[in-house]
Amino acid sequence: GPGGYVAAIRAAQHGLDVTLVERDAYGGTCLNYGCIPSKALVHGSDVAHEAASAGHLGIDADVDVDLSELVAWKDGVVDRLTGGVEGLCQAAGVTLVDGVARFRDDHVAAVSTDDGERTIGFDYAVVATGSRPVEVPGFEPDGEHVLDSRDVLELAQVPESLVVVGAGYIGMELSTVLAKLGTDVTVVEMFDDVLPMYEDDVSRIVRERAEDLGVTFRFGELAADWTATDGGVRVETETEDGETTELAADAVAVVAGREPVTDTVDLDALGIGTDDDGFIDTDAQGRTALDHVFAVGDVAGEPMLAHKASHEGEVAAAAIAGEPAALDHAAMPAAVFTDPEVATVGLTREAAAEAGYTPAVGEMPLSANGRALTVEAEAGFARVVADEASGRMLGAQLVAPNASELLGEVTVAIEQGMTAAELAGTVHTHPTLSEAVMEAAADVDDAAVHTH
Repeated sequence: GPGGYVAAIRAAQHGLDVTLVERDAYGGTCLNYGCIPSKALVHGSDVAHEAASAGHLGIDADVDVDLSELVAWKDGVVDRLTGGVEGLCQAAGVTLVDGVARFRDDHVAAVSTDDGERTIGFDYAVVATGSRPVEVPGFEPDGEHVLDSRDVLELAQVPESLVVVGAGYIGMELSTVLAKLGTDVTVVEMFDDVLPMYEDDVSRIVRERAEDLGVTFRFGELAADWTATDGGVRVETETEDGETTELAADAVAVVAGREPVTDTVDLDALGIGTDDDGFIDTDAQGRTALDHVFAVGDVAGEPMLAHKASHEGEVAAAAIAGEPAALDHAAMPAAVFTDPEVATVGLTREAAAEAGYTPAVGEMPLSANGRALTVEAEAGFARVVADEASGRMLGAQLVAPNASELLGEVTVAIEQGMTAAELAGTVHTHPTLSEAVMEAAADVDDAAVHTH
């Protein structure tokens, strides 16, 4: 995955003799079954929905979605990128081995391949085995009635109806895609709103937009059981008080989070354990309890993000090569590709206060941004959190079209210790959504022009 192959390439660039073992597909979950294919379907559903709902702009279109063709295009994108990863590894001099590796002891790994088992001795090892979908008891995926996120990405036709269990980032991205393609989506979530790890005003905007697209939410409910029917499935949900409801749909998709994969590598042979959540404990360089064994990516702890894994892979490779390197999560960006997108970095207002800062917060609503109005994106905002005493930027929360792209400058600002005034004093192109970030930074010091 993005942790392992980046670590391998970077280590090879440092002059090390590197072997990379992969049991499935180069690029890992992100490239093959997660980030890339899901974003390809996000794009396809956006195109279909925009074309079908532009009558008020004087544009009328009768849209027919052939999901099998859309999925085939998505697969082409994935194939191109996976081939690129394999080529990059080979060009860097990395030895590629298809198989499953497990530790025999702290300097030998056994690899099961199609041709049998082989052993590889090593001076250093990097564990980058990633994560897998959490299975809800009684809802084990079968590819027909009960689907996981990978199954949803491979659907051959648009389902008429779907129950989605989980309103986290995966559940909300997939629900938005299918709703835009015409599926009647019902989301079951045990918490009281979507994206429960985000602030209320962020969750509200995403939920309201999803509701506008026709998504129905059942909050405070658990998926308790399901049965197959002639037309699909019947899902039984249950509240904390024991009240039950039955939901009929073509299928049920369970996207209730992910868990680290450590059971395939035999950590016991190393004498390394995991924490209560199954993650391998590491230091700022990715080093485990053994000085010569490192862990990066999802297996090494939250947040489970591909770019975090890649950066951890680079740091681990540098540390192995004897170069100074460490990872600071203070400026770790994250994005949710819903409609609108959500992008965050650093501390929220509440987290900043808990960390001992006196937070100064600036905000700019998209309803006051000219470019937002030209793309019909009034629902959203840019928010900047800074330290009142020093003005140094601590975090940002963006809810906007292409928020994932807008977040880059804020991440750089936090990483470089810039103040909100320094970001606000940087000229931004007009008319752009990035001006909302500039104005939010100015609003930290009550110096914004287009908001009050």
